[in-house]
Amino acid sequence: MKKLPQDKAIVFFDGVCNLCNGFVQFIIKRDPHDHFRFAALSSEQGQSVLERYHIKEDSIVLMENGIVYTRSDAVLRIFRRLSGVYSLLYYGVFLPRPVRDFLYRMIANNRYRMLGKKDACWVPVPELTKKFLTD
Repeated sequence: MKKLPQDKAIVFFDGVCNLCNGFVQFIIKRDPHDHFRFAALSSEQGQSVLERYHIKEDSIVLMENGIVYTRSDAVLRIFRRLSGVYSLLYYGVFLPRPVRDFLYRMIANNRYRMLGKKDACWVPVPELTKKFLTD
C-alpha cells in the first residue's frame, strides 16, 4: 500500500454510490487550493483507515492532519475548505452533533434508494487522476 500524503486532506468515499461520486465531483470543482485527495473506501487505503480507526460503516470519511472525521463532522469540514458560499455551510457545526448525525444517517442509509449505485467505482478522467490515490 502506498503511503498516504501528509500535506493533503483525504476524502474516502463509497465508490459505487452515485450520491458519493457526485459529492466527490462537487468537491473537485470547488477545491481551488488543491486541498483534497480521494480514495474509495473499498480500496486498500480505505480499508486500512476503516480498520485502524474502528469505523464500521460510513459513506464519507475525511482524514485531515492525521485526524479522522466521520459522518457530519467529515462533510462539514470538507465544506469549510470549498470555494464560494459553500464554505459557509461549515457553520452547521453549531447544530448539536446528534441532530447533524441524525440527518447524515438518514441520507447515508437511503443513498442507494435515492440515487442508485454503480456496479464498479467511478473512474476519473485522466486530468483528475493525480487527485485519486490508487492501491
